[in-house]
Amino acid sequence: MIDKTYGSAAEAVADIPDGASLAVGGFGLSGNPIALIEALLAQGTTDLSIVSNNCGVDDWGLGILLNARRIRKMTSSYVGENKEFERQFLSGELELELTPQGTLAEKLRAGGSGVAAFFTQTGVGTQVAEGGLPRRYDGSGGIAVASPAKDVRTFDVDGTEREYVLEEAIVTDFALVHALRGDRFGNLVFNKAARNFNPLAAMAGRICIAQVEELVEPGELDPDAVHLPCVFVHRVVEVGTGIEKRIERRTVTEVS
Repeated sequence: MIDKTYGSAAEAVADIPDGASLAVGGFGLSGNPIALIEALLAQGTTDLSIVSNNCGVDDWGLGILLNARRIRKMTSSYVGENKEFERQFLSGELELELTPQGTLAEKLRAGGSGVAAFFTQTGVGTQVAEGGLPRRYDGSGGIAVASPAKDVRTFDVDGTEREYVLEEAIVTDFALVHALRGDRFGNLVFNKAARNFNPLAAMAGRICIAQVEELVEPGELDPDAVHLPCVFVHRVVEVGTGIEKRIERRTVTEVS
């Protein structure tokens, strides 16, 4: 049997080269593979093209790579909590492919499933389909690179003709994900909201690297409890249950 474990996060990401494309799990700060991100920062990898729901915040998650100018392009659905992201994008330092959230999720799932493209109603009648969304600014307020127009076709659905836009699947060189538990074969279990984009990102990466809080032996995971089977996972690193987990916006109830 194949033992996919690595001794450290640094060892697991050591062959990620400059210019690589990455699919990274997480939603806000929930489920961020922070140990792998920090290892990538430490080894100096740069010119990265990253697909992730968001780019973390200024000092956490993917935001630490952004602050170090290691990211060339982001493909995301939400970027509102990171002021450095806004600055780099508007100044022309960062390319952004803004993608509807459900579409982004399906593009990752399709890539991992061997589906080249799919049609969706999301974005029809907007710049998502018609093109013209800024992808890179020129630093002077003008648009240096804009999104292209996409193929739109009409389908008869339940007796009603509707327009659908063609979206291409996403496949990346590597994927970085966080799981609650994993075995040495790479079967993964995620914890509640941290499940978010992690399974989808894992599927889309040609090489998936998973950090797990707890490493167990093969056979210890209930097969019915496995959220992502080992066929999608290539490397596993145990980071411990005490790894720091930040909360993006803490909301509490006032007690009278």
